[in-house]
Amino acid sequence: MSQNDPIRLALLFGGVSSEHEVSCVSAAAWLRALAQPPCAGRYAVTAVGITKDGRWLRYAGTPDRVADGSWQQDTAALTPCILSPDRTHHGLLLLSPRGAEVLPLDAVVPVLHGKNGEDGTVQGLFALAGLPFVGCGVLASAVCMDKAVANTLMDAAGVPHCRWCSAARYELDTDPEGVCARIEAALPYPIFVKPANAGSSVGISKAKDRAGLRAAIATALAEDDKVIFEEFVDGQEVECAAIGNPEDPATVLVTRPGEILAGAEFYTYDDKYKNGVSQVVIPARLSEAKLDEVSAAARRAYLALGCTGLARCDFFVERGTGRVLCNELNTMPGFTAISMYPKLMEQEGLSFSALADRLIGLALRKRKGAY
Repeated sequence: MSQNDPIRLALLFGGVSSEHEVSCVSAAAWLRALAQPPCAGRYAVTAVGITKDGRWLRYAGTPDRVADGSWQQDTAALTPCILSPDRTHHGLLLLSPRGAEVLPLDAVVPVLHGKNGEDGTVQGLFALAGLPFVGCGVLASAVCMDKAVANTLMDAAGVPHCRWCSAARYELDTDPEGVCARIEAALPYPIFVKPANAGSSVGISKAKDRAGLRAAIATALAEDDKVIFEEFVDGQEVECAAIGNPEDPATVLVTRPGEILAGAEFYTYDDKYKNGVSQVVIPARLSEAKLDEVSAAARRAYLALGCTGLARCDFFVERGTGRVLCNELNTMPGFTAISMYPKLMEQEGLSFSALADRLIGLALRKRKGAY
C-alpha cells in the first residue's frame, strides 16, 4: 500500500448471538457512515455477514438489505469467506470452487453484539491474525461480558454498584433450594436475576418471591451457565459514552450521562431495539454535580476494566439517596437510530461518520500487545 491508498477494512455483522438482528441494524448504520465525509474515500470497506449458524459470507449488497436481514437471500452478492489466523495472509480468504483468494486487510470493525462478538472470542481471532480492530481487547471484552467477573473487579477498584451474588449451573442443579435460601439471605425481594454472559437485557427477570426466583433462574440458565442476582434499585437509568485508549488516560473522553425513559417496568431488549417506546434525554435529568459524579464513576470503571476504543457505561442513580451505582459496561453498544452511544457522542460534536473515523483511528494507534 502507498500512503494514498484507502485503508482496507472488514466490517463484521450478524453473528451467532441472540442479538444478531440488532447487529445487522447497527452495521447498516456504520456502512452508511463510512460512505460519508470524513470517511468517504479514506476506507475501502468489505462487509462480512456471519449467519446464525456461523457461516462467514462477504456481502457486496446494500446497507438497507443488511438492516432488514434480507442480505442472506441476496445470493448473487454473497461469497463464502473466512478470516485467516495465519499472519502471512493478514486478511480474509475468499472461497470458491477454484480455491482461496486472499483479500488483505488493514483493520477490522466488529459490529457484533452479545456472545461470540463482544465477549473476547472473535477478538482472539483478530489478535492471532495480527489485525488491528475497533473496540476492547480479549480480556476487557470477556470481563465486561461476564457480570460476575466485572462486578468483582469493580469491587476491587472501588467502583460503586448494587449488592449482588452469583451461582453456577452445577450449584443450581445440585442444590436449587439451598441456593435460593442463600440468595434470599443476601438480598431482599424484589431481586433481578440475569445470565452472567448475555447482553441487551436478554434473559433478565425480576423475581418477587421464591416461585418467581425459581422461574427467573430457569430463564437465565437458558442463556448461560452462570447466574447473577442483584438487589432492586429504584433509580434513574443513565448511560455515559466512553472513547479512548488508556495508555494515555488524559485522552480518554467520557461524556456526561443521558437518560433512558423506559417504556416497560425495566429496560428490556424490545424496549431498546424493537418497539421504540423508550425515550432518550440528553443530558440526564440530574443536577450538575450529579452529572459530573456519574461521568467520573464511568471513567473509573472504563479504566479499571481495561477498556480500549469504546464502551457504553450504564448506571443507576438511586431515588431518595442519590447513590450512583454502576450496572454494567457494554463494549460494543448499539449503533441503531435510537441508540444512546452515538447520540451522546453527537452531543460532543462528533457526527456518526466522524465517530466511526475516530474509533478506527484508535484501533490503528492502539499499542500492540498491551490489551
